[in-house]
Amino acid sequence: MVVALALPGVVAFDLATAAQVFGFRDEAAHYSFTVCGLRPGPVRTSTGFAIDAAAGLDAVATADTVIVPGFYPPVEPDAAVREALRSAHERGARLASVCLGAFALAAAGLLDGRRATTHWREADEFRRRYPSVWLDPDVLFVDGGSILTGAGQSGSVDFYIHVVRSDFGAGVADAVARRMVVATHRSGDHAQDPRRDARDDDADHLARTLEWAIQRMHQPLSLTHLARHAGMPTRTFSRRFRERTRMTPMRWLSAQRVLEAQRLLETTDLPVDLIAERCGLGTAGNLRLHMSRALGTTPTEYRRTHRRIPDGPPA
Repeated sequence: MVVALALPGVVAFDLATAAQVFGFRDEAAHYSFTVCGLRPGPVRTSTGFAIDAAAGLDAVATADTVIVPGFYPPVEPDAAVREALRSAHERGARLASVCLGAFALAAAGLLDGRRATTHWREADEFRRRYPSVWLDPDVLFVDGGSILTGAGQSGSVDFYIHVVRSDFGAGVADAVARRMVVATHRSGDHAQDPRRDARDDDADHLARTLEWAIQRMHQPLSLTHLARHAGMPTRTFSRRFRERTRMTPMRWLSAQRVLEAQRLLETTDLPVDLIAERCGLGTAGNLRLHMSRALGTTPTEYRRTHRRIPDGPPA
């Protein structure tokens, strides 16, 4: 069960996107979702209106995943909230904060010594209050396994879809992303606030090149191929790409190839060596190496865990 803990001043966007991902009755029906507050009843949002919490703080005690959406201003939560979060962590629940929700996890002492993120605008205040946390405000999210933190606002969608992908695989995550009309995958390392000194037409060239590369990932693409398609010198392309994604072009391409392998392993009976070819990774051994590095598993084990009935005939 996924429980979203709506604290006073909850950011409505962060809460609503959680409901859309985990509570919508189609692909996300894999989850049972509810909203709780300090007590059942109305909770004021940061934008003035109220939402109705179906449950009180006791719902946290039975949740498999506890999400703490952002709340503003980020005052230290009640002692009961801090204790509920600590107890949930101690019994093995997964905790996930979004935006300024990281202030609640930090106040409970759950982020001490950990790498975490929050909305970049409140990074200085966060560091002042919680110097024991290794804060990285330049990324979309940090997956620490049992404790995850996300940047919030539109980045909350990427964060929640990452959780779905971790739980149910790339196919289900992509279906949720398509329903929400968002990009199917932005990594946690993607910049919150990229320094956009590139011109708008450069951004368009980059977007078109990414789509072009995805359609041709089975081919042996190089940095030179990507830069040439974007109409930029190789150095310029690499610099602009990193400014906007915090990834090198080839690392991004490798991640896309692993994602495609995940989809094919989930939805087809194709042999692993053929999947490796279709993804542009060449051999089954190379695919195993990339999946081990990215996911900590093998193609065979991934298929066994995430195999699902495809919507149509195998590719």
